[in-house]
Amino acid sequence: MSELPPTSPTPAPSPPPDPSSGPASVPVPLSRRAFLGRAGAGAALLAGGLAAGGGSAVARTTPVRAIAPADLDPLALLKKMLVFDTQNAGDGGVTRPHAEMLKAMWDSAGVGAEIIPTPTKDNVHLIARIRGTTANPPLLLLGHSDVVPVERSKWTVDPFAGVVKDGEIYGRGALDMKGANAAFIAALLRHLDEKGSFDRDIIVLTDCDEEAGPHGSRWLAENHWNKIDAGMVLTEGGWFLAQKDRTTPMLITVTRQDKVYFNLDLVADGTATHSSKPNPDSAIAKLSRAVAELDGWLAPVTLTPVTREYFAALAAATGDRPFKRAVELLLSARSGPSRERAAALVVKRSSYPWLHRALLRTTHAFVIEDAGYKENVIPSSATLRVNCRGVPGGQRPRDFLAQVRRLLADRDVQVKLVGNAGETEEAALARLDETFAKPPSSIDSPLYTAIKDAAGKTYPDAVFAPALFEAGTSLSPWTSRGVPGYGVYPYVLDNDQLIGMHGNDERISVAALQQGTEFMYRLFERFRV
Repeated sequence: MSELPPTSPTPAPSPPPDPSSGPASVPVPLSRRAFLGRAGAGAALLAGGLAAGGGSAVARTTPVRAIAPADLDPLALLKKMLVFDTQNAGDGGVTRPHAEMLKAMWDSAGVGAEIIPTPTKDNVHLIARIRGTTANPPLLLLGHSDVVPVERSKWTVDPFAGVVKDGEIYGRGALDMKGANAAFIAALLRHLDEKGSFDRDIIVLTDCDEEAGPHGSRWLAENHWNKIDAGMVLTEGGWFLAQKDRTTPMLITVTRQDKVYFNLDLVADGTATHSSKPNPDSAIAKLSRAVAELDGWLAPVTLTPVTREYFAALAAATGDRPFKRAVELLLSARSGPSRERAAALVVKRSSYPWLHRALLRTTHAFVIEDAGYKENVIPSSATLRVNCRGVPGGQRPRDFLAQVRRLLADRDVQVKLVGNAGETEEAALARLDETFAKPPSSIDSPLYTAIKDAAGKTYPDAVFAPALFEAGTSLSPWTSRGVPGYGVYPYVLDNDQLIGMHGNDERISVAALQQGTEFMYRLFERFRV
């Protein structure tokens, strides 16, 4: 993609006074040393500048900071984020007002921040950079601002009001991932409020087009890599799971690898005719029979080194003895049939059955159906999009595709792999082979160590483990360059909350959010000087 012409960031409006912060403090006269120190910080910020990118220009003085008390509270900060409607149905969301709010917050904390416009109007990225004391490779925090659309009529509360009810905060993005953003940012601001400094630059990227669209992190890397070049990255991912009581922390995970994302289309053709004359050659009926066949089938269980380590940690963590035994049977299985039986038992006894089924195999989900255009016409074709997620190092996407084609060979439907525009099927399969073969991020990094240490301090009675993420993230621009990338959702979730992700009444526990912010604070503590 060609380089876009440089644009100047749009100035953010001054934030309104925060009534919770009390009256403004009376200015205190500065000593000559303090005045010069502050002037030097401003000069360093102007001279180095955010636009320079990279970590070579290092500010060694502390900027003026005026952090609002509400911004130190992750719940208050999350409420501010949730009121912005940043729905993205595939062609970008309106993220500029959300970015301007965050930019004003960073500005008041003395942190340089820049809004990066994309070719889509009001769909922007925000990059903030906390200057470190050395030229160590930066740590980048990657959190997206866009959210998936809502079905308002199926929510019990306004999805863009940040409603707190029965100890939970509701809203589109509460879990994915404005809640994580609030924990990340509130923890960082707490360190800044304590006049803390870090041993490297910390870049906070609040990106757009993560849920869908052409101008996400890949576009940003192609056009502004110098602003986001980092030595390690943390984003959404690993789940913090609870014991069977739904609240006691059980397993704290960090994901070091995403599943492989690809789509299939099931296409059925039939005879178009007047709806008054139903016929046995109905495209919709053919498609429905194929869907029923595929719905009752599961891809084979595959265990990789990453998933074996995860399930071993799960067995050690759970207090549910029948579940523990089921996981142990899975790990000790010596044949395909015994592995399938044990996997079924694991899913049956798990408090997170959908998650654990997804971690065991390539999954297929029916997501979009397209058939017909008028009620008195039997259509000539019907198509169903099937979203698939493969286990890296497990079953290759090309083998899954071949298996689905064999399964539906007698159903009179075509099974098409959905590639990029102009891409042949073989080229798409070769691309997926490359993604499939990518190794997980190394656990030999300062960030992984910091995550592990923070888990031990914040959740001392839980087990910590690396894991596979059953979904996908925006980490590819960094991991494809060999930069280690990891994921956490830093709050303990029960199963009902977990499946609210991209669903109705999305929510997280207020207490879990507070504890997750403490986890993030301890994580960043590892980089303080």
